[in-house]
Amino acid sequence: MGNTVSAAEKVASNIVPSSLLKDEATTLPKGHPHIGDGPVMAGNPPPECPMHQKQPPKEQPVLVSECPVKHDGGEVNPLNMMPPANQNPSPGQPFPLPTDRQVSSIPKATEDGKREFWVYPSQQMFWNAMLRKGWRWEKDDIAQKDMDDIIKIHNANNEQAWQEVLKWEALHARECGNPRLKSFGGKATDYSPRAKIRNMMGYELPFDRHDWIVDRCGKDVRYIIDYYDGGMVDEKYKFALLDVRPAMDSFDSVWDRMKVAYMRWKFEIEDKLKELTN
Repeated sequence: MGNTVSAAEKVASNIVPSSLLKDEATTLPKGHPHIGDGPVMAGNPPPECPMHQKQPPKEQPVLVSECPVKHDGGEVNPLNMMPPANQNPSPGQPFPLPTDRQVSSIPKATEDGKREFWVYPSQQMFWNAMLRKGWRWEKDDIAQKDMDDIIKIHNANNEQAWQEVLKWEALHARECGNPRLKSFGGKATDYSPRAKIRNMMGYELPFDRHDWIVDRCGKDVRYIIDYYDGGMVDEKYKFALLDVRPAMDSFDSVWDRMKVAYMRWKFEIEDKLKELTN
């Protein structure tokens, strides 16, 4: 679609991570619509999809009215750093914005074990969040279409982040086959040690950072997500380059990072050897 939201990205870059994998089908129910193709709640989902069954099972999934992003100002929920949802148009708003919201594929950790999913903010909620951050609309700054693009980028990037987390969690599939997102928070200017080292080597700093707490069947695991500018927005609304890894808070996390580093090095060597022998 081209770089149609460049101005909007600059405004929103410190509010949301600007970031669906090829193996998306392995994390969603069979026949589930692709997230990148539009709102998950649209269309006629298959009967086995737990989020949209007309006749709910004994444990009906609950759609949680939050999303993995930090918004400052007002009262906030400590689990997601989100203020109460505000779907009302702001004073002087130049155009109306939709209030419909998309259900994510990210499961939420709950005390009672019920099946719940995070729900992303609407365009109106996002607009209000930008105002709380101190942004003010100016003519030709953000158009109505840009807000639709921003929401799609926001949602796609969070989905991508969760898929990257699941890659790490696959190392513990025998221990826990159902990791869930427990809480999260933004740390845009609190650069991780890895980001600082990369910057000293000449690379750019990430434009945002999030810390996600994943519930690994009763064990809390912290993940660090650095978001780097990926340039053009692709057809699936992916914008950011993500660096996702478990924080080195425990021996298990350090060991996981060592194993993955070794596997990456091994595969790179094997690929180079194949190129030389072909």
